[in-house]
Amino acid sequence: MPYLQKISFDFAAWLTSRVKLRSYADDVLTRIDALRARFDVEQYGQVEYQGVAHPLFAVRSRNWNDALPVVLVTGGVHGYETSGVHGALMFLEQSAETYAGRVNLLVAPCVSPWAYEHIQRWNADAIDPNRSFVANSPAQESAALMRLVAPLQGRVLLHIDLHETTDSDETEFRPALAARDGKPFVPGTIPDGFYLCGDEKNPQLAFQAAVNAAVAKVTHIAPSDDKGEIIGSKVVAPGVILYDYKALGLCAGMTDARFTTTTEVYPDSPRATPAQCNAAQVAAVCAAIDYALTH
Repeated sequence: MPYLQKISFDFAAWLTSRVKLRSYADDVLTRIDALRARFDVEQYGQVEYQGVAHPLFAVRSRNWNDALPVVLVTGGVHGYETSGVHGALMFLEQSAETYAGRVNLLVAPCVSPWAYEHIQRWNADAIDPNRSFVANSPAQESAALMRLVAPLQGRVLLHIDLHETTDSDETEFRPALAARDGKPFVPGTIPDGFYLCGDEKNPQLAFQAAVNAAVAKVTHIAPSDDKGEIIGSKVVAPGVILYDYKALGLCAGMTDARFTTTTEVYPDSPRATPAQCNAAQVAAVCAAIDYALTH
């Protein structure tokens, strides 16, 4: 029987104890500005918390061609998952132009800037944006991204959403979630390595395998635990689990793209550096696009 720990949650105390630890403007916006010479950059909204506004930016292919399929790349839906943000930016800086004339790229590198700055999973309303891609979304970040993507519905070939699984999931964020929802906290385990979360309604396991094969050249793939699971979900192929994207309100379920996946990098591994984590995200994006274009 797992140990059950009941924790109370005081929202006001939680919010006032959140501390800004890094700068969205310095880390993200300066790099987006540097891309303006090569891509189209647009502000698609802004989020405001405690009187501070953060503009939301997306980067598009310069010569957008409506005859081409659309590839959607999202990062920083969970702002604390650093390589999701920096991997998306690194892809734009180093690899995106190789796909010019073959796909239309739409990249939202940092969907949740307040959470990026405060190294949090939730936004400042204690809402998880990656459970909020639903009609009448309660999360400003999710609602803004859905408005951006809405005109492209039916045209998105691939959506890859860049995430991390961290030790703080177990030490901070899952206990906070249990407390917020008035439920007991049941301790779990964090897998050591990269894995993918596919859509159980559209698994595309050959696609997931191709992405993992590319990432394995950069960092290690997470093994299953002694139950054949990763974070409590059955492993259906090496380094692959499945969630019901739409039922859970996940970002990767916001389109009806033929190919979808959510990456999960493990930055706390003693076998992976921050540079490897960023490179793993880029490898995953490139492999996903390459597979989608040939299948």
